[in-house]
Amino acid sequence: MADEIRVVADELNAQREKCDPLTEASKEILPYQRRVGDALGALRAIVLDDTPSGHLTSDLRVIHGIVAALIGTDRATRLIQCLPEIRRFVAMDIDAAFHGDPSASSYGEIISAYPSVVAVSAYRIAHKFYELDERIVARIMSRDAHSNTGIDIHPGAQIGHHFFIDHGTGVVIGETCVLGNRVKLYHGVTLGAYSNREGRADVGKKRHPTLENDVTIYPNATILGGDTVIGEGSIIGGNVWLTQSVPRYTRVNAEPPSLQLHQKPPAGIGEGI
Repeated sequence: MADEIRVVADELNAQREKCDPLTEASKEILPYQRRVGDALGALRAIVLDDTPSGHLTSDLRVIHGIVAALIGTDRATRLIQCLPEIRRFVAMDIDAAFHGDPSASSYGEIISAYPSVVAVSAYRIAHKFYELDERIVARIMSRDAHSNTGIDIHPGAQIGHHFFIDHGTGVVIGETCVLGNRVKLYHGVTLGAYSNREGRADVGKKRHPTLENDVTIYPNATILGGDTVIGEGSIIGGNVWLTQSVPRYTRVNAEPPSLQLHQKPPAGIGEGI
């Protein structure tokens, strides 16, 4: 067995010495990527007021050290300076959830129990890392939020204030999406690329749709393409498939399917209606 293990180890080492995708990735991936989760948790605690006000200064110093270990002191300082802005956006997102969902009993319920807050607050933080060109850190943060909520928001997307995702499971928002203010999405919505046949040649291109202010997208709608613009105030119904723009204040509904009902009453009850 020892000889067999040595043979396997030699073969694996030989593969690691080659320039293949795994070798390249090992050079690139942060050796301490587990700290990304620690940084995200600490930053979210600050943004959601989950730390004592009396300890805020000392907590920020600790968080600055955690972030600096990931991205360096200068960029960590720039990230910390963005926290008041991030908090303002998260507060507006929570307000949108409260006023947009009649089942919400309080702001506390929204913060503690709504997947949207977990995903969107993580996006707000990850987006700042993305803007600092810390793409791997940002993507790990979005991956963690996706794992916890089923909501997949690329940190490169641009999203305005008062953003709310109701329920949220299965939502996908692509990297080059641009969302205006007061946008509301329901579960299963996909804002994706229409075609990726060009592969890596599409890097840097606008591949995902734009939603202007006050747009509502109902469950399981799919909107694709970088040239697709959903005009201000428009409502896109459930199960709609869209690859073209629609003007302002437009309602788009899918044709309802043809249903066939076959009733078979239990024996002795009669034929039914």
